[in-house]
Amino acid sequence: MPNIALTATNGETFNVAKAAKLLVLYCYPMTGRPEVPLPEGWDQIPGARGCTPQSCSYRDHYQELKALSAEVAGLSVQNTAYQQEMVARLHLPFPVLSDAEYKLQQALNLPTFTTSGMILLKRLTMVVRHGIIEAIHYPVFPSDSDAAWIIDYLSSHSDHQRI
Repeated sequence: MPNIALTATNGETFNVAKAAKLLVLYCYPMTGRPEVPLPEGWDQIPGARGCTPQSCSYRDHYQELKALSAEVAGLSVQNTAYQQEMVARLHLPFPVLSDAEYKLQQALNLPTFTTSGMILLKRLTMVVRHGIIEAIHYPVFPSDSDAAWIIDYLSSHSDHQRI
């Protein structure tokens, strides 16, 4: 992982290269807000819909992931204030990181798509162990299956099974 620090919804700076021994970093395009319409044609863009179910799935499986020694963080290009509303509304127990300046996206050449003048991340999840990307889950579909896929992956690739 590149040595990049991003602002987290908990008010801290989060360096993705120096994060936990085991980090699950799920990337998503954007979350909507109940009072704000989604971009025109959102439901027709492959992989766009499902950011809230994906985040809720990580919330619901958070204790299982912690039991596997994994820290969890979400990532989008939305600003921190926008993300903080989502974290509070969905009761997420983990931070969400803002890559509003596209630093991580550019460093890793993360896939994007453009809609309504916005450049957004495509949905993918990285398993990062000791600062090294070990696995990538892409494409993620359906979005709420992501956490279960990661739990299966981590269960079969735990430290005691590694040489």
